[in-house]
Amino acid sequence: MARSDFPQASARPRGSGGLYDPFPMQASIRRTLPNTITLARLGLAVLFFLLLERIDRGAPGAEVARLGAWGMGIFAVAALSDILDGYLARRWNSVTAFGRVMDPLVDKMLVLGGFIYLASPLFAPLEGGMIGSGIAPWMVVVILLRELLVTGLRSFVESRGVAFPADWSGKIKMFVQSFCVGACVFVGTQSEPPAWQVFVRDWSTYLTVVLTLLSSLTYIHRALTVPQRRPEALDARTEERR
Repeated sequence: MARSDFPQASARPRGSGGLYDPFPMQASIRRTLPNTITLARLGLAVLFFLLLERIDRGAPGAEVARLGAWGMGIFAVAALSDILDGYLARRWNSVTAFGRVMDPLVDKMLVLGGFIYLASPLFAPLEGGMIGSGIAPWMVVVILLRELLVTGLRSFVESRGVAFPADWSGKIKMFVQSFCVGACVFVGTQSEPPAWQVFVRDWSTYLTVVLTLLSSLTYIHRALTVPQRRPEALDARTEERR
């Protein structure tokens, strides 16, 4: 019997570029996993805030400190997930419109929400109890103003057709802010923390304010010196905003 008389095998699934893809589900996972991690971080942020709400300033010190430790752990996992989803999205070239919007939104919700809680009466020093966060309201005002300023500058620059991604100062600022929130939650809920922990809390707090101000200056300089390009020249795959 001639070879052509045998039933022909069905075509094998092909991936991008017409090449055979032995794992057709892998592409789907690559497209959705970074966004799934972002949504998981949103859930962790809500859990973090709910845990802070459970802190009872009149409760025994050990119980308050335990809630603070759990809060720091949840916040740390959420902050680290931001690094993971950004890395995967860039490595797999799966940056989506949803991710470009939700990723920075969840980041700001987590960090700014944490600072607002830390500056509230919930984290004020208590005689004979928790030592407090060390975050003053004016510090939160500075951080919020910086975020509003950068958001306005980014909208202005990108309306002229020029990409305005995060730079090194913004990334360092985000890392220090995240460290500061975790440290203030953990140390601030203790009644007698070691001196070195108080030192770390205080220095991370003031370093956060300084870096927030310095990163504002770098963004202002970039906005004033950026060249103008046509809107269609804007790269649709700009890395996620911070």
